[in-house]
Amino acid sequence: MTLRRINKFLCYLILILLSILCLFSFYLLIINSTRAHSQIQKGFSFTTGDFFVANLKNVLGNSELPIVKGIRNSLIVSILSALLATYFSVLTAFSIHIYDFKLKKLAFTFIMMVMMIPPQVSALGFVRWMGRLDLIDSLIPLFMPSVASPIVFYFMMAYMQSNLPKAVIEAARMDGSSEFRTFNLIVLPIMKPAIAVQAIFTFVSSWNNYFIPSLIIRSADKKTLPILIAQLRSADYLKFDMGQVYMLIFLAIIPIIIVYIILSKYIVRGVAVGSVKE
Repeated sequence: MTLRRINKFLCYLILILLSILCLFSFYLLIINSTRAHSQIQKGFSFTTGDFFVANLKNVLGNSELPIVKGIRNSLIVSILSALLATYFSVLTAFSIHIYDFKLKKLAFTFIMMVMMIPPQVSALGFVRWMGRLDLIDSLIPLFMPSVASPIVFYFMMAYMQSNLPKAVIEAARMDGSSEFRTFNLIVLPIMKPAIAVQAIFTFVSSWNNYFIPSLIIRSADKKTLPILIAQLRSADYLKFDMGQVYMLIFLAIIPIIIVYIILSKYIVRGVAVGSVKE
């Protein structure tokens, strides 16, 4: 066996081991979602149980946890966050990449500085501001800030510099196309791989977000899934059911898997091209 084949074998072996480690947590989640609370307490099992339907009925029928409304709220917030973040980030990157104006470098530097500020630092001021706008206990503060997403903008800017020649925009202008029409019909299709990648990341980040919703949401009908999962896990000893917890987490990852399957064909190409600048 040549050295090249040995290296190839070791690479595949490491990749297989890493894949097993990554998928094991999902396997454990699926197994425990089919078992009762008493069975889970006994320890890990490689075989599935017979309580999948029972756990599902118990979770959906829990009067203290509006699971269906929680899924709906999380979908609304996550989908709108992904749409707003990707569209307006591409629009911002387009304006800085194509147009030349005096404060161009300053605007780019300012956006990069905002990207370095963690959300925990501005959380208190954000909550106070939402209180003044009478938006506490509303879903609007959970998705509207996605309009300004510095991290998404930076990725779009890098991708645009590699894949959007200014000559294409100039040709569209010579053909009489307006700026907004050029952006929607020419720029957005070119940016489709980058948009798909950032849509996945933004959707997952918003779907799993617990910190800001826990500060904004008050009523049970407007709570998102992360809040409901935390509420179910913090139940008292008499009402605590690990089977329901695993089932709720299992339900929570299904939309993420669906979104990833739909957009996965773009993710490798988008990340590879967006990270290389000519």
